[in-house]
Amino acid sequence: MANADTTQDILEKIRECVDHEGHGDTFVFVILGASGDLAKKKIYPTLWWLFRDGLLPPKTTFIGYARSKLTMEDIKKKVIQYMKVKPGEEEKLKCFFKLNDYVAGAYDKTEGFAKLDKAIMAKGNCNRLFYLALPPSIYEVVTLNIKAVCMAKGDKWTRLIVEKPFGHDLESSNSLSQHLSSLFKEEEIYRIDHYLGKEMVQNLMVLRFGNRIFSPIWNRDNVSSVVISFKEPFGTQGRGGYFDSFGIIRDVMQNHLLQILTLVAMEKPPTTASEDIRNEKVKVLKSIQSPDFSNVVLGQYTANPQGQGDEKAGYLDDPTVPNDSVTPTFATAVLFVRNERWDGVPFILRCGKALNERKAEVRLQFRDVAGDIFPAGEVKRNELVIRVQPDEAVYLKLMTKTPGMTFDTHETELDLSYNSRYRGCVLPDAYERLILDVFMGSQIHFVRSDELYEAWRIFTPLLHHIEENKPKPIPYKYGSRGPKESDMLWEKFDFRYTGTYQWKKPDAKI
Repeated sequence: MANADTTQDILEKIRECVDHEGHGDTFVFVILGASGDLAKKKIYPTLWWLFRDGLLPPKTTFIGYARSKLTMEDIKKKVIQYMKVKPGEEEKLKCFFKLNDYVAGAYDKTEGFAKLDKAIMAKGNCNRLFYLALPPSIYEVVTLNIKAVCMAKGDKWTRLIVEKPFGHDLESSNSLSQHLSSLFKEEEIYRIDHYLGKEMVQNLMVLRFGNRIFSPIWNRDNVSSVVISFKEPFGTQGRGGYFDSFGIIRDVMQNHLLQILTLVAMEKPPTTASEDIRNEKVKVLKSIQSPDFSNVVLGQYTANPQGQGDEKAGYLDDPTVPNDSVTPTFATAVLFVRNERWDGVPFILRCGKALNERKAEVRLQFRDVAGDIFPAGEVKRNELVIRVQPDEAVYLKLMTKTPGMTFDTHETELDLSYNSRYRGCVLPDAYERLILDVFMGSQIHFVRSDELYEAWRIFTPLLHHIEENKPKPIPYKYGSRGPKESDMLWEKFDFRYTGTYQWKKPDAKI
């Protein structure tokens, strides 16, 4: 949901983009897989929020497509609970649904897509956006049918939004990329990783390249380690069968965390143009080798008898998970960016389910103070933390004098907490930003094919090693911090955790 103060600015950018490209003002957004969970919980609500806030180009309509014999009224009943409709928005909601149609048809039959094309053409000669809210197993047949009968006509454009996972390993990813590139131009393909639409992930660019104070210290001479964490306080919640075929590395580390790493480590691009930024991200990925298995910790959560509700069930207690599964639900891996700026600095990626809190953050820990004049152990390392979720914040942990008559040192922070500094500002959902980017033709926050190749190159050897050798993951209790071996790995690479300081969410009130 957008901040009302910026709505007009965004609208002007949309119109400038549309007018500049000469594409007219008629758009059709097609949701393929309209009856599924992703469409129900994310895509339809996001389109409603963009429509409600006046952020979509004029003359935009929507068509859902799926195998199920449904009506728009059926779709409405499915999605309405996720749309967060506020009192007074009922009339606007009616207008939104009037712009929606639904077409039933098979994914592997050209006849169904011909019917879809007819429904699109009834809207006029339109620019076409296709969102593949579908299992990757049917991407190929669906895209073949789109190319055969559903492409935009004349001077209008077609854009394709593809959801992760983009393959299962390097070979399957390359196969999918080659298939898509045989049908569509790279500028027509938008590989969506919703983490790239999050406020604080996007803020990394501004923090790094819009502040003179960080440039001289953002390197191996000053940074001891970089930790990128993703923690969830819940388990697979009945989705264990799906999760078991992927595991935590494919689900989070290979995409979300690696994308954040590239933004932390990249060199300053010549401009903020999408290709300049993505070129620098690819350079970072090319400098990373596959992690050594000795620098990896894998875990799997077990039941917590003292817990409540779901905490009393372990991963293997999920009836959709094989009894002998060794799929990790937790992973820590250490990567190195072997270039002049970062050589020798460990990038520690950690992600896991059923942990003690919900948190995603980037933590740069700086080296010890040289020639320390204070009592041994009193001065702790500085840290710059970018908290992605929840409670978006940027804070710098530093040492100050303890208030009062003593000359003791004290850990505190310089804190930019969004709920305090930007009171009343509602941050947009990641999908809102990204779908709006597709309308505008901006690919800054989407994954390019060579980025995808390098990401899978890095992690495929590790994934194949796990699948071939089936190492037993270390058990950790639901609701804990994860395996203690993960903390030991951090220590091995000189990350210092003292436990003497904890950031607290500030009160938004003054």
